[in-house]
Amino acid sequence: MNAQRWTQALVLEEATDLAICDSDPLKLHYSWCLAAVGAEPISRFEHEFAAVREMFLDRRLGFADVVLLSIPDPQRLLTQRNGDPTRRRRHFDLHARLSDPLAEWYAAVERLDPGRVLHRFPENLDVVTQVPPRPDRCDVHLLDRLLDELPSLTR
Repeated sequence: MNAQRWTQALVLEEATDLAICDSDPLKLHYSWCLAAVGAEPISRFEHEFAAVREMFLDRRLGFADVVLLSIPDPQRLLTQRNGDPTRRRRHFDLHARLSDPLAEWYAAVERLDPGRVLHRFPENLDVVTQVPPRPDRCDVHLLDRLLDELPSLTR
């Protein structure tokens, strides 16, 4: 699914010079965060990492040129949940627990490649549209270094 999103973004970028996704197409952070909070075994992340690594080698997945990251505090999350009765949010408590490891994930990305993560939503999209395509989108060595940069998770 993520490789399909990646391909769609590349096709859109080719046609319009810009593609904006509403979430990180890589999405590998999710299984790492689940393992970090003990909601899933580390083996799930290891399996997904191996599959993603192969997709990087085949250029079927890659890093976004820039990620706009906003992690609301727990009170704001509750306010948003309670203010929208149209959505069920069955996994709200779990997803709220993922905020700290999510911040760790993107801090590691930013340490490895400064400027790839913006810790806010910009006032206008000029910040995003000014970012040229990065030549290392599918750099498997950057992916491997990310794994080394993340806090170690135990089984």
